[in-house]
Amino acid sequence: MLEQEQLDPDYAGFIRKVKESTGIDLAQYKEGQMKRRLTTLRNKNGFNTFAVFFDAMQKDKALFYEFLDRMTINVSEFWRNPNRWEVLRDEILPELVGSKRKVKVWSAACSTGEEPYTIAMILDTMGILRESSITASDLDEGALAKAKEGRYMERSLKDVPPETASRYFKQDGMMYRIDEKLKSAINFKKQNLLVDRFDDGYDLIVCRNVMIYFTEEAKNLLYHKFAASLRPGGMLFVGSTEQIFSPGQYGLETAETFFYRKK
Repeated sequence: MLEQEQLDPDYAGFIRKVKESTGIDLAQYKEGQMKRRLTTLRNKNGFNTFAVFFDAMQKDKALFYEFLDRMTINVSEFWRNPNRWEVLRDEILPELVGSKRKVKVWSAACSTGEEPYTIAMILDTMGILRESSITASDLDEGALAKAKEGRYMERSLKDVPPETASRYFKQDGMMYRIDEKLKSAINFKKQNLLVDRFDDGYDLIVCRNVMIYFTEEAKNLLYHKFAASLRPGGMLFVGSTEQIFSPGQYGLETAETFFYRKK
């Protein structure tokens, strides 16, 4: 952090003020990537320094939400990387469910809701949605509001199997509205993964395409926290760029590609 302040005191001051006022620690994200993204946002809104940009965010809630949206990279689709969801449906969940016919699931960093709704679709087709619990969390209140609303552009549905799309979506003008049964099955909540306490006893934790934005230290912390939150035999499902090369250090073992079982 000291070296960062010597190189760019304006950005380092911004990091410090954001952490003091919101609890969000931008130093836990890869600096070059995050700084480029936020510099683009700052310049687009007509601010020459991060100090002035922070002061403006304090006064303008819409600007603050735009900052959160840019920082948390809300890019998602339903059934993203479909073959991995098929493995979850056909191999992982049947193992987790066993004879109990219910699962406790957490979609961490759920963005605008496509991921937990995909999970809900799968559990419903298995006939266990009503008995199961799904928690979905994100840092960005704007993203969570969109998730709770459950209205999506057609492009978000591009990977959804046609019969699934017709079953769980209704066209609403230029948008598509998610089935109310799925909405009522998910508990959406605000959460800072790096700071907040995690619940435990999960059968399945899904955290995909988020870890790539964190430093190695932050990743290590999160993998330990995720492992502690799983029940023995529970699964962590990560994104296609987030393979864990030494899962044993977290008390995990590889079950399938991008799926890790707690020992």
